[in-house]
Amino acid sequence: MVQQFSTDEREAVAARARRRVETLARLHPSRSGIYPMRLAHAAEYIEQEFRSLECDVQQQRFRVESEEFCNLVVEKPGIRDSGTIVIGAHYDTVIGTPGADDNASGVAAMLELAGLLQKTPLQHAVTIVAYANEEPPYFHSAHMGSRHHAGMLRKSGRHVRLMLALEMVGYAGDTLRQAYPFPGLRRLGRYPACGNFIAVVGNLHTRRLTRFVRDAMRAASNIGVESLAAPGFLPPLFLSDHASYWKYGFPAVMITDTAFLRNPHYHQPSDTADTLNYAFLAEVIVGVYAAVLTIDHLHHA
Repeated sequence: MVQQFSTDEREAVAARARRRVETLARLHPSRSGIYPMRLAHAAEYIEQEFRSLECDVQQQRFRVESEEFCNLVVEKPGIRDSGTIVIGAHYDTVIGTPGADDNASGVAAMLELAGLLQKTPLQHAVTIVAYANEEPPYFHSAHMGSRHHAGMLRKSGRHVRLMLALEMVGYAGDTLRQAYPFPGLRRLGRYPACGNFIAVVGNLHTRRLTRFVRDAMRAASNIGVESLAAPGFLPPLFLSDHASYWKYGFPAVMITDTAFLRNPHYHQPSDTADTLNYAFLAEVIVGVYAAVLTIDHLHHA
């Protein structure tokens, strides 16, 4: 049974998310692979947060030319040995940006989910990963942290029930203008006209799971949840870490506030912690938590 969150609990989730976003955005800006020490300091903070939640953290290290980078990986075993649910978020930014929405919001959600799931008995394993090198100059290349993690899973023969990429999940409001990835979607009446919803994005292979995650999030959260499943080669559907798992044949979806289709601070120095909606971010976390628990109880995913 999915946990019900009281108003006080939701406010506490929002407060913890705000603290983590503010720490990353204000103390660790430009956390880019171009500045390896800055990226490493951000990784140290995230690892400390994992450990404060009593999570056992492993470092998946990989090299790009002369520099070494790492993903931070937390494994929570399940009762059954039948694959894992992966939850991931990249912790790097574009140079010159605080990266509050992109992607401290996703990291904050990932950390909160780690804490919630650490206390929750699960049928199947959950793997939680903070990725390096999602942003340029590594984007859509073999040097992405998520590409390394997905490749490791494929090489080990591990079954992935579903991967959820948390990519910009904190910018929303009833007065925000919402653009769309494809012409005609608004005219078809399928999506809201304002940027007050979270989106679940999948490819054609994961269209059933995309709707499944959307429905579970709708049932548990107090925000709008929309979904889109289309050919994965179409931009902007592949513009995050979930596409690394598609490359290896794993089912994956992206949870997003739709990034540049809504947020004018995307990849800008103005992507600061004070621009985010933390009550909305808390509802995203509650919704994703419910989706993970629901997937965990499925016999087939």
